[in-house]
Amino acid sequence: MAYTVKAEIFDERKMRTRNKPWYRVAHWPIWIWVFFLAPGPLTFDLFAKGGSVGNLIWLGVVLLATGTAAFYGQLPGAEPAPYILRFNEERPNPLYRKICYSFAWNALINFTLLNLIGLAVAVATGKWYLKQIYAHGYTPICVVVLALGALGLLPRVGRSTKGEGVERRYFYGAVWAVTAAQVVLLLLWKAMPRTHATDIVKLAVYSAVLIAMGIAAAFGKLPRTRPILPGELMVAD
Repeated sequence: MAYTVKAEIFDERKMRTRNKPWYRVAHWPIWIWVFFLAPGPLTFDLFAKGGSVGNLIWLGVVLLATGTAAFYGQLPGAEPAPYILRFNEERPNPLYRKICYSFAWNALINFTLLNLIGLAVAVATGKWYLKQIYAHGYTPICVVVLALGALGLLPRVGRSTKGEGVERRYFYGAVWAVTAAQVVLLLLWKAMPRTHATDIVKLAVYSAVLIAMGIAAAFGKLPRTRPILPGELMVAD
């Protein structure tokens, strides 16, 4: 299979057979954030109103659950040793990876899509309906994304890890694009007044960042967005 972007060859990469404690701990906050964002309307209230007791209770639940999972090596990146040592190798995909990455895809897709719709509606109508959009749109999208994950139809959540060398670039590309766009949008939301003209600016900039980062990821210009291919030693007869 030919690639138009520069690929990494597995046999040229440094083999890591154990995860250091700091590496395992560093992955815990990632999954805290992923699952903390899971109840979308509650998260919307956090950013809109500054949070509530409900946010604190949910944060405590997430800390306990993810901390326990991390301690027992049941979070991606928090395992005592990497689960995937050879990319493109046929191995069963553990349940905890399927669950974690399904919820990660929900966080990436759901908030991005709803914010994009909210901005577009505000530009088209001159009014903000973001709270209503989250109240009615978040759960259906979440159900669809998690269902796709359960069926193994999302990158990194399939039955096998064979496609990991390529699927990881889709995931990290989405992470780079969504994170950059959401941070920029939050800064614009806080810094700019609420007018129709600034709503147009927010929509334009938000869309531009998503597109620009997506293109950069597609060409492998961002960390972890290059495909990893097996080297000659991995070619089977």
